[in-house]
Amino acid sequence: MAAARRYDPDRGQRIIDAAIRVVGRSGIAGLSHRTVAAEADVPLGSTTYHFATLDDLLVAALRQANENFARLVRERGALGAPPARLAAALAGAMGAWLAADRAHAELEYELYLAAVRKPVLRPVAAEWSRALEEPLAARTDPATARAVVALMDGLCLQVLLTDSPYDEEYAREMLGRVLRE
Repeated sequence: MAAARRYDPDRGQRIIDAAIRVVGRSGIAGLSHRTVAAEADVPLGSTTYHFATLDDLLVAALRQANENFARLVRERGALGAPPARLAAALAGAMGAWLAADRAHAELEYELYLAAVRKPVLRPVAAEWSRALEEPLAARTDPATARAVVALMDGLCLQVLLTDSPYDEEYAREMLGRVLRE
């Protein structure tokens, strides 16, 4: 008699969460269907059922990382700030993201930067930029919105790469210059 299948609607999400933990602990090089299955406490076949390839799993993990930052920006109301406070609101959102969990921020950037070597991830990495650029472009113009997102990206990356503390006032001032506040 065959074993009854257990209904598990959250299994795919648990697999993504496990993949993120594996990458956080062992880097992208440590990611395999086997390590993710063990971390998620699911059968190996479940990982390949939900994500046929490791690239599929990386795409899902990066998409979730993108959403984490976008959610924080939305929850803080940064994109809806009055024009004179937009730079401060964006600088505050970056500071909150970096301060919330530095290890998680590093992990999200590791997934983001994996797109340099994995072309399949590039469209997902670009989604992060577009998610910020589009609402900013409605408030400024497309070129300025792109510059603001590039500056935010660069400031966060510098903090993570240099282990320097985040300087919210500096970020606000630089964003204000780009936004011409």
